[in-house]
Amino acid sequence: MINIGIVGYGNMGRAIGERIKEKYNLYIFDKDKARIPEGINSADSPEDLAGRCEAVILAVKPQDFDPLLERFKGVSAGKLIISIAAGITTRYIRSRLGEDTRIIRVMPNLPAQVGQGATVLFRDRNATEADLGLAWDILSSVGLALPVPEEKMVDAATAVSGSGPGFFCYFLKDISQAAQKRGEFIEMLTEAAMSVNFDRQFAKTLSEKTVDGTIAILKERNLTCPEMIKMVASKGGTTQAGLDVLSAGGSLKDAVEAAFKRSAELGKGS
Repeated sequence: MINIGIVGYGNMGRAIGERIKEKYNLYIFDKDKARIPEGINSADSPEDLAGRCEAVILAVKPQDFDPLLERFKGVSAGKLIISIAAGITTRYIRSRLGEDTRIIRVMPNLPAQVGQGATVLFRDRNATEADLGLAWDILSSVGLALPVPEEKMVDAATAVSGSGPGFFCYFLKDISQAAQKRGEFIEMLTEAAMSVNFDRQFAKTLSEKTVDGTIAILKERNLTCPEMIKMVASKGGTTQAGLDVLSAGGSLKDAVEAAFKRSAELGKGS
C-alpha cells in the first residue's frame, strides 16, 4: 500500500481521508489533534508526515499555506505534492519547495463532502503520468475527477464548479424546485463555462456534476439554499464576486466571468 499524507483535516481533508483510508496507508497532521479520528495514523508534524509518505495532500486554509511550505522545505524532495489550495499556482509552490518538486494542483468543490464532487486536476511539468493517475484515483473517491491540460483551467473551474453551487442555490431559491430547474441551469452554466474557455463537452460535464452534486449535498445535509450560499460564499471571494453580479441583475455568464476574474486577482504566483 502507498503511504498518503494529508495536512489539514478540515472539511475537505476529512472528505478525502474518510474515503481513501481503506485503500491507502493514511497519515494525518492537523494542528488540532482532536480532529484526527481513532484508527487513523497521526503524524507529529508536517515534517514527520513528509518523512513517512510518498504523496502529501495539502489541505490547509490559504492563510496557513505559506508557513506550511516553509516547514516543507528540505523534506519534500522526491514526494508528490497534491495541492487543493485555491489560487496558488504550481509555479509558486515550486519557487518555495524547489524547482524539481512534483505537483498536482486540484480544485474540488463542496459536494465532495458527500462523495458527489466535481474536481479538476492539473499535472505540473515534473509530475509523471503515474502521479496524475494516483491523484485521479484519490480525487475520484469524492466524485468526478477531470484532468485538464492547462493550469488556467483550474482557475476557470474555481468559477464554475467551485462557485457553481452558490450560483445554483441563488437561482433555485428552494430545493423543492431542483428537478424543475435542473436542466435549465445546467444549460446556462454550460454556456457560462464556455465563456471562460472550456469546450462545450467539458463544460457540460462539469456543469452537470456541479448541479447534481449541489442537489445531493442539499438533500443529504438537509440544507436550505441560503445555508448553502453561506457555506460557499466567503467575503471577498470568487463566489461572492459572482453573487454580487447576480444580485445587481447580471446574467450567470457575467457572474462566472466575475468569479474567474476574482480568482485571478486572488491568485498567488501566476
